[in-house]
Amino acid sequence: MRDEIRALVEALTPGDELEARHRAETLAWLARTADIFRREKPRTPSPHLVAYFLLRDVTDGAVLLVDHRKAGMWLPTGGHVEPGEHPAETVRREVVEELCVPAVFAPPHGERPAFLTVTETVGGPADRHTDVSLWYVLSGSRDQKLVPDPGEFRGVRWWTPREVAAAEPGRIEPHLARMLAKLSRR
Repeated sequence: MRDEIRALVEALTPGDELEARHRAETLAWLARTADIFRREKPRTPSPHLVAYFLLRDVTDGAVLLVDHRKAGMWLPTGGHVEPGEHPAETVRREVVEELCVPAVFAPPHGERPAFLTVTETVGGPADRHTDVSLWYVLSGSRDQKLVPDPGEFRGVRWWTPREVAAAEPGRIEPHLARMLAKLSRR
């Protein structure tokens, strides 16, 4: 599975200098370890693999974000990649668990990630760790019925790219505006 994930990362075209650095860091990490899946909550091993997904409405580019209870900020939905699980399968599993809708992978990326980040998580010192996150894009609509997981989220809402850009720092996923900028260039 590590070789498949390395191939996904190698196939990514970085959208900016930071994503290029994250890609290089990730490839170096994949070359030195086979231990890439979280085995013990919250942080063993660190780093470990995460699959984010943006449910995106193409009519105005809005994305669904969740007010995540543990992180204390607005994030894309997603989750930790289980041992031996392909990240696209993680997306399929998590979208049903978190929103009760099926995954509809959006073109042109389909079941390949569109973006990559390496991020130190927020939280207490005992919980801090590094997430290597592959970001996928799913087709969605503001009109579709969602059933968000109330145990994980305080709320959900659609955010336009302009609202993301204007959001208060520290209250929204820090790489999200870069991801949306990359998508808008396609």
